[in-house]
Amino acid sequence: MKIFVINGPNLDMLGLREPEIYGSDTLESINAELTDYCKTVGVKPSFFQSNHEGEIVDIIHSARGNADAIIINAGAYTHYSIAIRDAIAAVDLPCIEVHLSNVHKREEFRHHSVLSAVCTGVICGFGKKVYTLAVDALTL
Repeated sequence: MKIFVINGPNLDMLGLREPEIYGSDTLESINAELTDYCKTVGVKPSFFQSNHEGEIVDIIHSARGNADAIIINAGAYTHYSIAIRDAIAAVDLPCIEVHLSNVHKREEFRHHSVLSAVCTGVICGFGKKVYTLAVDALTL
């Protein structure tokens, strides 16, 4: 099984940006841990990060025919990117939306996701573990 793991804006700043909310791990260390985990369950992850909406749309489009599923942490785009929502719907692949923090315990604007309706499921609030939980959800 091949899974595209897509991270959106500001996630390249993990480890530096608000560690009290997002933890002290970098995106690189999270990806390395997820790679190790994926080996144990027979999954091949491909990692992408971009601060640019159009690049994320392009990556989602490229998943069709190249991946079996998507895990996406779209960051702030979660709350307003109809373009990313439509791209997820268009590729017709299982997609798990993840968030490191519990968005429902935070600011009101973070409580709504335009992506959730086209995703298979949503996992939030468990820090970096959301990625391994998403792999489990896609493989069990």
